[in-house]
Amino acid sequence: MFPLLFLFLTLSLSAAPIDDFFTRFSTEWVRQDPLLATASQYFAGAEQQRLDREFSPLTEDSLRQRIALARKGLAELNRFDRKSLTPTQAVSAASMEWQLSNIIDEEPYLDYTYPFRQFAGLQLALTDALTTTHPIRNRQDAENYIARLRLIASRLDQGIQLARKRAAKGVLPPRFILTATIAQMNRFIEPSPATNLLVTTFAERMEKIPSIAPGVRGDFKSTAEAIVRDSVYPAWRRVIALLESQVPKSTDQAGYWKFPNGADLYAFYLRRFTTTTMTAEEIHETGLKEVARLEREMGDVLRKLGFRDFNQAQAALIYPDSPEVRSQVLADYVQFIRDAEKRSAPLFDLRPKAPVEVRRIPEYRERNTPAHYTFPARDGSRPGIFWAPLPGPTFSRINMRTLAYHEAVPGHHFQLALQQENTELPRFRTDSLLGILSAYAEGWGLYAEQLAAESNWFEGDLTGQLGYLASQLFRARRLVVDTGLHSKRWTRQQAIDYGISPLEVDRYIVWPGQACSYKIGQLKIVELREKARRAMGPRFDLKQFHNLVLRTGQVPLQVLETVVDRWAAASNR
Repeated sequence: MFPLLFLFLTLSLSAAPIDDFFTRFSTEWVRQDPLLATASQYFAGAEQQRLDREFSPLTEDSLRQRIALARKGLAELNRFDRKSLTPTQAVSAASMEWQLSNIIDEEPYLDYTYPFRQFAGLQLALTDALTTTHPIRNRQDAENYIARLRLIASRLDQGIQLARKRAAKGVLPPRFILTATIAQMNRFIEPSPATNLLVTTFAERMEKIPSIAPGVRGDFKSTAEAIVRDSVYPAWRRVIALLESQVPKSTDQAGYWKFPNGADLYAFYLRRFTTTTMTAEEIHETGLKEVARLEREMGDVLRKLGFRDFNQAQAALIYPDSPEVRSQVLADYVQFIRDAEKRSAPLFDLRPKAPVEVRRIPEYRERNTPAHYTFPARDGSRPGIFWAPLPGPTFSRINMRTLAYHEAVPGHHFQLALQQENTELPRFRTDSLLGILSAYAEGWGLYAEQLAAESNWFEGDLTGQLGYLASQLFRARRLVVDTGLHSKRWTRQQAIDYGISPLEVDRYIVWPGQACSYKIGQLKIVELREKARRAMGPRFDLKQFHNLVLRTGQVPLQVLETVVDRWAAASNR
């Protein structure tokens, strides 16, 4: 009895300092990133209010300060004796070590991102921060919104300075990326300032706050309109002018192979997004094998539906045209999610407390933005959101069910909302403070689609089955196209001819490696599940496997493998 008690006390005393370190480092990390502080609602009181009025600077010095802080954190983390940690602490330490190392490893490659691009560019990040992430719960939040709105122009000007410095070093987006970004930015400033998204969403959100008097709301709206007219729109035009000046200097070379250290740069991005050491060639070959398998399976379903190919099916399986078609699509997504919540009962013990909603991606950017999910707010002021692009003019029914499973239930909403609600994990993990580990997160989303198919959720729905297979094939083709573009010198047109839409191809061009995370993550989760099933035999329980993966939270795939292996081994003792 005494030795066990002594061991417990020793573990408790020796492990407590690392919990303190996780908190201390996370606090320092978030304090340097006001948007992260707002998204995570990390602080309280005056400090949170101060950060809610600011934007992070975007300068070379600020980027290198971030890396210096990561290096300092890693050095302190490495002073802890890992053998003395609890299992949860050991997993957290391994995950933090991987993420901080990856942030540090980016230092030689900081100049190789494009500040302004049609996907995840600075102009989109600033807009999203105000229209989605920034809370509007009271008058103080509205005042903070106005303070941030005044800062947009200065941050865009910092982005212009970075873009100019990188262009001087030969780092220019491809010509077609520049023209797409220019078109998107022109759409943003087409409306009058009074009807711009930054003003209308602000006004709509204030309408729901009774504590803000109608007259005060009107004053806030007028102030926002004036800032958009006199500051935001001129800054937008300065960015457009810069990009237009770069078009003649750019080329149509798509991949990162074009840079002097392109091979090393792309290998870094593959490590970041797959959390593996797989080479571009290995990923390419994996993609080719998956594509061949899935094309055969999809061909069988197409024949059952009476279509000669997928293009014919897409043209036929669409919503009837009507003024209310977009509302109907959103309503159907909601219905699929509510049905999935019921179907998940035999497969999951864990359910998030936060609700999930479906919303349309803002019109000015939906032509360049795919469906995605955003975290709920910790205080319940914002639900988990599945954002659906609805540009039209036609709306396919084919992939809607499988997309709802991926983005919402049992996909990202289960995974990310549960992670946020997990009180056993340190905040840097619950709120993804060091960044999203894409292979785990997107791997889970794609695994959720596969789980639905394995559980016969598409039974009697050949259109849904076709959508599921098309989704899986799409992610397999991504492996081939991403590596093709950045490693094998594919042109943009080659990628399109392989069966990927221009919108998606352009996304991979400005975000190298990320598209590989989905299939690589899914294949690893399935591999670990089947490995555990073989090791545990009749003791294997699918609900418990899902509990394990979801409670573990996002981690590098190699860490997840260690967790699952230990779980399976413990069951055999």
